[in-house]
Amino acid sequence: MRTTVDTRLVDPSGAEPGLLADLRDRRRALLFDLGPGIAQLAPRVLLRTSHAFVTHTHMDHFAGFDHWLSLGLGRMPWLVLWGGPGFTEQVEHKLRAYTWNVVHRYEVPMTIEAHSLEADGSHMHARFSSLRRFERDDADGMDDVIADTKGDVLLDEPLVRVRARVVDHEMPVLAFALEEKAQVRVAADRIAAMGLTADAWLRTLKDAVLLGAPDDTPIDVAWRDRHGAHLQQRTVGELRPVVLDTVPGRRIGYVTDLRFTEANIDQLMHLLADVDLLHIESVFMHADRDHALRKNHLTARQAGEIARRLRARHVVPFHFSPRYRGREVELRTELFAAWSG
Repeated sequence: MRTTVDTRLVDPSGAEPGLLADLRDRRRALLFDLGPGIAQLAPRVLLRTSHAFVTHTHMDHFAGFDHWLSLGLGRMPWLVLWGGPGFTEQVEHKLRAYTWNVVHRYEVPMTIEAHSLEADGSHMHARFSSLRRFERDDADGMDDVIADTKGDVLLDEPLVRVRARVVDHEMPVLAFALEEKAQVRVAADRIAAMGLTADAWLRTLKDAVLLGAPDDTPIDVAWRDRHGAHLQQRTVGELRPVVLDTVPGRRIGYVTDLRFTEANIDQLMHLLADVDLLHIESVFMHADRDHALRKNHLTARQAGEIARRLRARHVVPFHFSPRYRGREVELRTELFAAWSG
C-alpha cells in the first residue's frame, strides 16, 4: 500500500543516529535528530526539510545543526526545531556563537523557530530572524503554533502528527511518535471515468477530506488534456466517494538513548503501544550489558524486549556501537530474537 510517509535511516549502516521522513506528494521532509550523519543526505533533501525533532543535544544528535543551517542560509525561509527541556536556550547559544553582521542582507530571509517540551509537559517557544541578526523573540506572533501544540503533541497537520515523551538517559531525552493520519488513496480509474485527469486539485481534495470538510465545500477542479484546459467546480461530497478511498494511517516510532527501566518503558507504552514501525537503538550486545548500563544505553536484547512489549509490528535497529563494526548482523539477530520471543 502506498503510504503518506516514507522513512529511512540517515545513515544506512545504522551507526549514526537520525531518521528522515519524506512526506509524499509534498516535496517536504522531516528529520529526527541532527547528528553529523545528516551530511550524508543530498543537499536537495535537506533544503526541503522543514522540521527537525531533536532527542537531546549530545553532539552525535545535534552537531549537524550547523551543516543544515549553513546550507539553508539564503535559500530556506523557515526552519522549525523541537527539543527537550532547555532546548530554546541551547539553540539561542548556538546562534550567538556566530557573527551575523551581513545575514540581514541575504536575499532570502530566514526565520528559525525553536520549541521545547519541558519536563512538566509545558512548551517553550522562541523565534530568531536573520533580519534581526538572529536575536531572540519569545513567542511574539506565535499564537498559531502555541494553539496547535499541546501536551505531548508537537506538530499537528492534515497529513501527520508528531508526539513525544520524555525518557531518562541520565538526562531528559525525547522519544518520538510520527503518526500518519487517515490516508486517502486516489483511484485513477474512477478519475478517468469522470473524464478528469489528476492535477493539483487532488491535493486540495485530499486535504479537505482529511480535515473533515463539509460535503458542500466547493473544490475547483482544473485539469489539462489533449483538448486543452478545463475548469469545473464540484463539491467535496460529489468527489469523495467517487475519487478517494480512506484507509487508516501508520504510527512510526523513533527511540534512542535511554536506560532499560520500567519508568522508561511505561513512557514508551503511552506513546507507542501497537506501533507499526519502530526504529530503536541497539547499541551493545547483551553480553556487554554492564557497559551498556554505565553508558545509559540499551543492549540489542533489551531493545527487542521493548519492541515485544510495545507489540511493534516491524522493527528497525540502529545506533550501533563502533566496537561492533563488521558485526552488526549479531546485534540485529539478538534484537529480532528477543522481539519474536
